[in-house]
Amino acid sequence: MNEEERTTEVRTSEVQDGATNVQRQTVATARKADGNVVAQRVVWYIAGFIITFLALRLVLLLLGAQQGNFFVDLVYNVGGFFSAPFQGIFGEPTYGSMYFDASSLVAIVVYILLAWGIAKAFTLTGSREA
Repeated sequence: MNEEERTTEVRTSEVQDGATNVQRQTVATARKADGNVVAQRVVWYIAGFIITFLALRLVLLLLGAQQGNFFVDLVYNVGGFFSAPFQGIFGEPTYGSMYFDASSLVAIVVYILLAWGIAKAFTLTGSREA
């Protein structure tokens, strides 16, 4: 069973308020994230990275961005790597002219569903709190 670790710190200070001494306490509680939560965050971070490049690729192709620019080439290459399994479903992109890359859109949807499934798998073994 996963137990959550909590750290509680109480700070006490005395303050002079006119002729009266006032004691003030500040309580700070810190919680460490569960391993399942950290794993979910890593999955969504990686998925976000992939989806960002695919979305940028989709927009650049839609706007007809020319190859030869460092940023455009980077987005086309990285995004193309992740959309490669879906290439050929709807045709090949035409670089330099306006083109709607449906394979990048399909890749975005598939990667979101895949990340959601993997992240959800980490909660299967966790206990539910009411």
